[in-house]
Amino acid sequence: MTAVAARPSHVSAGQDVHTSTAVSFDHWRHLVAESFVPLATSSNNADGFRGRMRSRKLDRVALVEVSATSHEVHRTPALIAQSNQRYFKLNLQLQGTGLLIQDNREAVLHPGDLSIYDTSRPYTLAFEDDARLMVVMFPWDALPLPPDCIAQLSAVRMAADGGLAAIVGPFIAHLAENLDVLGGPSGSRLAANALDLVSTMLHSELDVVPDRMKPQALLAAAVREYIDAHLADPLLSPASIAAAHFISTRHLHNVFHESGSTVASWIRTQRLEGARRELRDPLLAGMPVGTVAARWGFIDAAHFSRSFRDAFGASPSDWRRGA
Repeated sequence: MTAVAARPSHVSAGQDVHTSTAVSFDHWRHLVAESFVPLATSSNNADGFRGRMRSRKLDRVALVEVSATSHEVHRTPALIAQSNQRYFKLNLQLQGTGLLIQDNREAVLHPGDLSIYDTSRPYTLAFEDDARLMVVMFPWDALPLPPDCIAQLSAVRMAADGGLAAIVGPFIAHLAENLDVLGGPSGSRLAANALDLVSTMLHSELDVVPDRMKPQALLAAAVREYIDAHLADPLLSPASIAAAHFISTRHLHNVFHESGSTVASWIRTQRLEGARRELRDPLLAGMPVGTVAARWGFIDAAHFSRSFRDAFGASPSDWRRGA
């Protein structure tokens, strides 16, 4: 069950928890079609179906706790063609058992297990009995890992009792238990922390199975790590990045082109996201906007303001005030 508000019509960033309870299976289909990426939903016991979703959106991260009886959800090529938006979803099984199928892999998830999948490729989620899960959904560029790398882990079970999943799982479970209090800057910081933990966990999983990664994907991951560590440097550029990795700028651009982005747009997006988080950070409330911008590599305040408004629809000052 993929119940995450990808394009919520009734929940916006920063709003309170929204609860939807299905009164019938047809109603559930309607809720899914209205609020999530397009999905095909079926159940062998539609007459006795029960389902509920509790959702909250924090900046770019959507959190949804899902409780439902037996059913299946399918993301088909035809449904994928209806939208050009790409998201990753991370499922944490809380109760019952779930089956995730994508990229010719199957992951059987028990309570505490985690698995990630990509909405731009077909997948199936199946629950034979009652189940409860937490779904964390975020744009494909929210992690400092190339999509090609993450694709190596789609529908791979990250066990509750092994590796960093034993740390990340309980953290996400606590988010599910405390959706009501995840408001304001603190909620945004926790959402950012969740993405950091997920990124670290995925890095760890890829380190365990490096043979899954192609050389180009390994290079892309190394480059993005380098960019992430040097965002504050205003001189960061394709030329400096290429030189640091002993490759040509043409090769660097090809690496990013394969993952659907450009070097410049990736740097800009990561810088703007970092500045946006800090502008809402109560610990930095007294820091001038220009100083925050400089911390993320913007040396021209006017350019920063224009870029911020283009990306988020508000000026940095208005965003800080919560306007």
